[in-house]
Amino acid sequence: MIELSKDRPVVLVDGSSYLFRAFHALPPLTTSNGQPTGAVKGVISMIRRLQQDYPGSPIAVVFDPRGKTFRHELYEDYKANRPEMPEELAGQIQPIHAIIRAMGLPLLIEEGMEADDVIGTLANEATDKGVDVIISTGDKDMAQLVSDHVSLINTMNETTMDREGVIEKFGVTPEQIVDYLALVGDTVDNIPGVTKCGPKTAVKWLQQYDNLDNLMAHADEVGGKIGENLRAALDQLPLSRDLARIRTELDLGYSVEALDPEPVDRDQLLEQFREMEFRGWIRELENGGGEQPQSDAGENPNTANTPASTDYHTVLDQEALDAWLTTLRDAPAFAFDTETTSLNYMDARIVGVSFAVESGTAAYVPLGHSYLGAPDQLECDDVLEQLRPLLEDPARVKIGQNLKYDINVLANHAITLRGGIEDTMLQSYVLNSSGSRHDMGTLAQRYLEREVTSFESIAGKGAKQKRFDEIELETAAHYAAEDADITFQLHETLRPRLKDDPSLESVYHDIELPLVPVLAHMEYRGTLVDANLLATQSGELAERMKALEEQAWEQAGEEFNLGSPQQLQKIFYEKLGMPVLKKTPKGAPSTAEPVLQELAVDYELPRVILEHRSLSKLKSTYTDRLPEVINARTGRIHTSYHQAVTATGRLSSSDPNLQNIPIRTEEGRRIRQAFVAPEGYRLIAADYSQIELRIMAHLSGDRGLLNAFAHGEDIHKATASEVFGVARQDVSDSQRRDAKAINFGLIYGMSAWGLGRQLGIPRDEAQGYIDRYFERYPGVLEYMDRIRKTAHDQGYVETLFGRRLYLPEINSRNGQLRQGAERTAINAPMQGTAADIIKKAMVMVENRIADSGFDARMTMQVHDELIVEVREDQVSQLGSLLEELMSGAAQLEVPLLVEAGVGKNWDEAH
Repeated sequence: MIELSKDRPVVLVDGSSYLFRAFHALPPLTTSNGQPTGAVKGVISMIRRLQQDYPGSPIAVVFDPRGKTFRHELYEDYKANRPEMPEELAGQIQPIHAIIRAMGLPLLIEEGMEADDVIGTLANEATDKGVDVIISTGDKDMAQLVSDHVSLINTMNETTMDREGVIEKFGVTPEQIVDYLALVGDTVDNIPGVTKCGPKTAVKWLQQYDNLDNLMAHADEVGGKIGENLRAALDQLPLSRDLARIRTELDLGYSVEALDPEPVDRDQLLEQFREMEFRGWIRELENGGGEQPQSDAGENPNTANTPASTDYHTVLDQEALDAWLTTLRDAPAFAFDTETTSLNYMDARIVGVSFAVESGTAAYVPLGHSYLGAPDQLECDDVLEQLRPLLEDPARVKIGQNLKYDINVLANHAITLRGGIEDTMLQSYVLNSSGSRHDMGTLAQRYLEREVTSFESIAGKGAKQKRFDEIELETAAHYAAEDADITFQLHETLRPRLKDDPSLESVYHDIELPLVPVLAHMEYRGTLVDANLLATQSGELAERMKALEEQAWEQAGEEFNLGSPQQLQKIFYEKLGMPVLKKTPKGAPSTAEPVLQELAVDYELPRVILEHRSLSKLKSTYTDRLPEVINARTGRIHTSYHQAVTATGRLSSSDPNLQNIPIRTEEGRRIRQAFVAPEGYRLIAADYSQIELRIMAHLSGDRGLLNAFAHGEDIHKATASEVFGVARQDVSDSQRRDAKAINFGLIYGMSAWGLGRQLGIPRDEAQGYIDRYFERYPGVLEYMDRIRKTAHDQGYVETLFGRRLYLPEINSRNGQLRQGAERTAINAPMQGTAADIIKKAMVMVENRIADSGFDARMTMQVHDELIVEVREDQVSQLGSLLEELMSGAAQLEVPLLVEAGVGKNWDEAH
């Protein structure tokens, strides 16, 4: 039995709360054999953090039991809406329990009692004995337990909540929380509340009537529809309150003093950590640590997770800079990072630079910290000139994390990064594109078992967030030096893994790395848009939207807000009696776009709403937004291309997103007309034709497809002829359209149901089309069967160039997840190969333009298309060169066809 102390609070951990939060909030980490570990890592990390923050405190971890609890006896439908626990999470519960036990901590699971009630009972007992309690949870229901001696801590977002915190967050006192929960209800736990009573209404009532009983006694005083809802709920409100109330006086069979820890089982911990591949914790245990993290009251919170061996320097004078310049010159490679005034690379100015040449040692050179009392710093331009020979040295390797950003920032200071580069973000991406995010924090946690300092922890959040130049140097220097150090360590960890796999090494070295400076140059050049034309289009869209709005009002027989789901529900389903095809998670009839598309087949009003939504999106996303992001210095828009986002290798873009500008509608094509060439220049748009179908022909080796492409036939007409049994010259336009849907639908793994829905035909008729397709193209079916088997056997598929896509759900017992993974397995090699081909083409085009002396520049990449600005008198020559280079980017069994158009604007060139 432990002896309670008023100097050390009892810490009660809501394990069930953190289990779900860690699973959904943290990256989907997996071991090398695909076993999910993200929830394990998240929960155990939080417990270790609590051990560090509350040394000497008794800590117990409480989980919900399996099966029903006493609340189900009160209300049979309690938690009936909760979905089944994901298989990937369920498999992580046992390892979490095993690690907690091996850590020596009490693990509490009481049959028939929820974790909340066990925690409430222990907290009540501890406070009765004069001991403070810390409840570690992310569950809002726990706010009812807060008192002068009980507070909540959420280690996931590092927030605490005392009595004043509850009032600030909820608008009511801890004593009123149960009544508040009863009124609002809980869809997750299926606790019935008052219909349409949201938090603001509940707070208003409780502030006026103090408690639920008094409110119920005066329910007749509440007017309006909400008053009717309140009175309708009077019979059920006591039950809702009982379900929401956490029990604090259960008979647990033990007291809070029984929460004494057992000795740490180091052997069992090592076994669990090795199985989970938690390398940092393994090293910690093997080096004699890890039993209970120690805390130093004087420790800088920003360096709490930094190994003691780190040696970080702040360079403030020329002598120290000279020493580091010598170190950098002597090193074959060094990690490099810039700290800047902005995340927008076109506006960013350098505040400081950091370097690392070995693990654990790094330096930060501040150049622009401007807060009151900031120490004297070296002059920025002078330091950059001293660094220029190193950064522009073609023989020296520079290591970065998302180095493309640093290339553009250096360009703002007239420095061109040259030579060999290594990028840890891309190393991780190539190793496993679908495994997790590829930011430094995630990679450090995954590969180094290291928690790094987050920018928000030193700069704050939201409107009050500081710029980096406003952050105190002592704090900023550690953060910046750590960036370079972690980048170097990640490179040391990831590069050997790539070299061990020749296919992945080739994807990284031959496709992704050469593309980095190409994308940087495209971003920095930007593309010219006609702001006046966009303003005109915006006004026209507004007029068309107004006409559609009036048309919708006329059809509905009343005026309403077209953007309000609630008003649409009322008009569609209550007033006009349209069929309810789908409901929202809260049980309301859905007005989501797929539902409206189905309703639009039989009703005019949904069609009008859809058209209004489409125009509204075009207006807000493009015609209104694009002029706002024109750079004042260049007069152009500068998108950001992302290499490490999509699982298949395709590029994406943002700020603005150029990938989603519609091309099939007149309005979308008009927006493309605003992307223009400068005076004296033209745009060439060079596009791969049917590239994924051509890749399918190559991968499947089907003779029918190969012959059709080899002879330059219209592949959709050829398919229509085969599937519908008509001569090619007799294929109708509608048959060709259907064949096109079949061609593209099947390479995306579309089912007969999906194809039938798209073509507007019965499922059995669609299945007949699919069967005839595979009869005519048996190689395609064989390829699909083969690639599915490969995916099941090895857990991943590959592109033609060796890019790998892991499929963690391919052997899932959940049929829906498994079938989705199988569809991905079929399409990913085609989509990924197409991405690889255009990336290779971009590098070839960029280099050839530079070497050939063309007055031209590549400005955009969108899907399978490249857009190049070129001087008018060089259009013909460059157009032919583009077709030659792009069609030669890969050697397939069928020709790669490239179609190049020319125009004064993007639409005209397409």
